[in-house]
Amino acid sequence: MKYILSDCGFHDRLKPLSLTRAIADFRVGILTLREKWEKYLGEKVFVETEPYLQVKYQSVEDDDCVTIPSVLIPDFNLVKAIKSLKSGRLVKDGFVLASAGECESASMDVEYSGKVFMLKSLPDIFSFNGMEINKDFELLTVGRKSQPISDTNVVFGKYPLFVEEGCTVECATFNTNDGPIYIGMDAEVMEGANVRGPFALCEHSVLKMGAKMYGDTTVGPWCKVGGELSNVVFFGYSNKAHDGFLGNTVVGEWCNFGADSNNSNLKNNYAEVKLWNYETHKFENTGLQFCGLIFGDHSKCGINTMFNTGTVVGVSANIFGAGFPRNYVPSFSWGGASGFTDYKLDTAFEVMARVMARRHVEFTDTDKDIMRHIYEGKE
Repeated sequence: MKYILSDCGFHDRLKPLSLTRAIADFRVGILTLREKWEKYLGEKVFVETEPYLQVKYQSVEDDDCVTIPSVLIPDFNLVKAIKSLKSGRLVKDGFVLASAGECESASMDVEYSGKVFMLKSLPDIFSFNGMEINKDFELLTVGRKSQPISDTNVVFGKYPLFVEEGCTVECATFNTNDGPIYIGMDAEVMEGANVRGPFALCEHSVLKMGAKMYGDTTVGPWCKVGGELSNVVFFGYSNKAHDGFLGNTVVGEWCNFGADSNNSNLKNNYAEVKLWNYETHKFENTGLQFCGLIFGDHSKCGINTMFNTGTVVGVSANIFGAGFPRNYVPSFSWGGASGFTDYKLDTAFEVMARVMARRHVEFTDTDKDIMRHIYEGKE
């Protein structure tokens, strides 16, 4: 039996982060959704996404497949129910959790009685992040021993700290009273950093001097992060190396924040936050009082940039200047509070290639085709 994570019907609602990747590659907790499913299932998972993105993923054409919505977050009970599905559909309150074989008839439906978590909107990424750090921590560390760290560090609390091989950790404080802390392979925690769990610093990432990391925060692989973060998810390969605050925020890949950049995550009137919705093309109420910034891949901002509560920035935007930019910045925009112009594609390509080369990653022709598709759509 082969398993497919399918984006069908969900791609638009999770833009701009789904503009450049399949939803299966969203990071929630320590792992991406695809990595979670592969660990729970114990085998490779295939991905079905939009045609312009599918070239990045191996397709499978086989009748003996189970198709799972890529927005679903796995757990042991859900995976057990899916693995027992030989034909028909597994459903929860009318929503199809998995389908196997020919299953046109509702008479073949099996009702799932367990609790289900899924990404219905972008804020779900940071809302579920603490829960998923705890679950992923168990998956990654069960039966294993943490690498020792020097006595220059202070560690206290009821949950564990786990440090992978190759890490450099000196003169930092780790508080695990509210959740575990995970330090990935070859990561570095510089002196003076203060970290509260649940927290994950993924492989090859750096926590800068004096950083203040609050709980429910994930710094994905190959990032450099400093300042103050609270309930933030960095997918990977992005930098916020200097002081400044981000809260209730999701940052894609290949992004950079100028020194002392900040976002608001709470309105002055304490009202619920609205967020730009790519599916409906209007601002929609999130139902959340705390909601900060959604920052698409390859976007950058200059020093002292201020982002208002509930701001969405598309792919490859370049934001700078005084004042608050508007709450929705389309992809390939250049400017700030005083207005935006078009960020020329050739110029953007040059920057992308230069940025990725710093991490020894090639900016391929496939990457160019995907970016060209986004540029022509201008979302």
